[in-house]
Amino acid sequence: MERVAFRAMKDGTGEEYEFLRGVEQEWARGHADRILKAMLELDGGLDGYLVSRLTHCLQTATRAERDNADDEMVFAALVHDIGDVLTPLNHSAIAVEIVRPYVREEVTWVVEKHGIFQDYYYGHFIGRDRNAREKYRDHQWFDSCANFCEYWDQASFDPDYDTFPLEHFAPLVHDIVSRGPWQSPS
Repeated sequence: MERVAFRAMKDGTGEEYEFLRGVEQEWARGHADRILKAMLELDGGLDGYLVSRLTHCLQTATRAERDNADDEMVFAALVHDIGDVLTPLNHSAIAVEIVRPYVREEVTWVVEKHGIFQDYYYGHFIGRDRNAREKYRDHQWFDSCANFCEYWDQASFDPDYDTFPLEHFAPLVHDIVSRGPWQSPS
């Protein structure tokens, strides 16, 4: 079978859905490469900073790795702004859904909330509440997100920082995604 015959899902057969499951599994095997390719899209656009969005993400991940963060957190640091290409005003929502199936809940929470926590550094300059993160003060992962932002994210706009290239992180991306969804060892 090369294609299913149905035109509405309710008309599909078991054989067709088995076929489609195989097609989807094959497609999923290329997920890590698609993530890495999407990262390259961050190398253009969003002028005004001293580094590209890609370099920012690479610096964030480099800092995380140099601080001995675990692989899941380094992966998150790498892709935390991947959503900027499609949803620059809500980029965390895209990034969190990319990492969610592969990392523990703490890492997911950090990626999801990092945009709010970043406002601490500049929100007051653009009419936002720099202390909006305080509503999460009692959350178990507040400090994790605050540290992510303080030590890695907000500090990673330096054109002179010795940053690892994307190729350095490719094996990590492949390793994490190859686990399969919802199989985080943490």
